[in-house]
Amino acid sequence: MIDEGYVKYDCTWIPDRPLISLEIAELNYWRNRLYRLGLIGQYDNGIGFGNVSQRGKIDKEIIISGTNTGGIPVLNESHYTTVIDYDWKENSVTCRGTIAASSETLTHAAIYEANPQINGVIHIHHRPLWQNLMYRVPTTQENIAYGTPEMAAEIIRLCQEDRLEEQQILVMSGHEEGIIAFGQDLAKAGNLLLAYYQQSQSS
Repeated sequence: MIDEGYVKYDCTWIPDRPLISLEIAELNYWRNRLYRLGLIGQYDNGIGFGNVSQRGKIDKEIIISGTNTGGIPVLNESHYTTVIDYDWKENSVTCRGTIAASSETLTHAAIYEANPQINGVIHIHHRPLWQNLMYRVPTTQENIAYGTPEMAAEIIRLCQEDRLEEQQILVMSGHEEGIIAFGQDLAKAGNLLLAYYQQSQSS
């Protein structure tokens, strides 16, 4: 069952000014490229999928695409928000901006928390690639739903394995079509995804 697009956590949203264009420039660059390939977008039933984030300048700060933005062709400053605090064990997020944070925020947060050297995270959907990579790369247990404390704990568990630290891509088996890549910056995460995607297109 595909249930992307619904905020599952306890979200404290503090309305504030939009981010400035410089703060989202790289996020938007990669988001636009992935949207054009259909790796971020919206299903026929109106539910959006996929999101991008980068680590902020202070502890627990994350700049991430907002909830229900998957189907918007081109995002602007008002479509991103700044997470200023989170507690994945309590399933809570506090964000500041013009929109509430993505439903995948705690999954992104878990990756940043487990990997201090990681500064960019990208979540996409692509069925053939998802099926191809299942159990070939680190894969979450299939009974764990996205956007939950259980998923955050599972991500942290996988991040402690040498294989994920090396490959920097994982499949969410219980989240249909869901794939996450990450890297020292968004370019490394994005290029890694594109390499796997192009390989799947040519095979």
